[in-house]
Amino acid sequence: MTFLPIIIFVAFLLIMSGIFTVKQQSAAVVERFGKFHSIKRSGLQFKIPILDRIAGRVNLKVQQLDVRVETKTKDNVFVRLNVSVQYRILHEAIYDAFYKLENSTEQMSSYIFDVVRAEVPKMKLDDVFERKDDIADAIMRELQVAMNEYGYGIVKALVTDIDPDEKVKEAMNHINAAERKKLAAEYEGEAERIRIVAKARAEAESKRLQGQGIADQRREIARGLEESVEVLNKVGINSQEASALIVVTQHYDTMQSMGENSNSNLILLPNSPTAGSDMLSQMVTSFAASQQLGENMKKQKALELPKGSDY
Repeated sequence: MTFLPIIIFVAFLLIMSGIFTVKQQSAAVVERFGKFHSIKRSGLQFKIPILDRIAGRVNLKVQQLDVRVETKTKDNVFVRLNVSVQYRILHEAIYDAFYKLENSTEQMSSYIFDVVRAEVPKMKLDDVFERKDDIADAIMRELQVAMNEYGYGIVKALVTDIDPDEKVKEAMNHINAAERKKLAAEYEGEAERIRIVAKARAEAESKRLQGQGIADQRREIARGLEESVEVLNKVGINSQEASALIVVTQHYDTMQSMGENSNSNLILLPNSPTAGSDMLSQMVTSFAASQQLGENMKKQKALELPKGSDY
């Protein structure tokens, strides 16, 4: 009777050693005498003490493997790629995942290295950046075919970073900077051309309007002179004397205008009591000579015309 409590206590320990729990999204592999016996899912589980043992536990959550691969592109540029593979153990293939592979991450890393070093050397560096999704798809296809046999499912493969050598990146930055400077220079040249054309058009329009204004001014001056001559003719002054008088009047008006400005340079004609009358006489004489010369030329031209022609 003294051994009964001990026996009960030992039996209790044995029973308690056979009870265990399995966490959510995980599974326990149970072996009996070193041989696979069963797979226990999440919750409270029981195994036969001494006979059974838990060989291991597997994680059924989605896991991520990060691999950094260095390889060479088609244009002989060394580049490093960061590849992230998301994978999980298939619920129906826990046995294969636990027993068939010693180290699953090393196996997947080997496939990733193989695919990247087969795909990237076919592309130039710019194409690697543009077609990184194609590289990721190739990795995913290869891993799905290879790892499904071992109970692993590939959820997603991503190329998260492409890192060329520092000198290559500096060269690429210089090229991009030069291209942008070239484009900026082209835009600046085009803008300067537009400014020059617009300025030339504005100057041409200004000159045209200025010339039109001068023409209108001269037309009005001529009309005023004509009216002045007609008024003087009505009081008995002939055209030559009227023209000379108008010229003298304009001469003195000009002198008065120049005298109003302190910074102007004024050139005076000989100043004598008879200077005004002498200048008027000279103008009248020149006008008369010009008129006589014009009449003589008309007569000479009339004599040179053949008979029967209209004049």
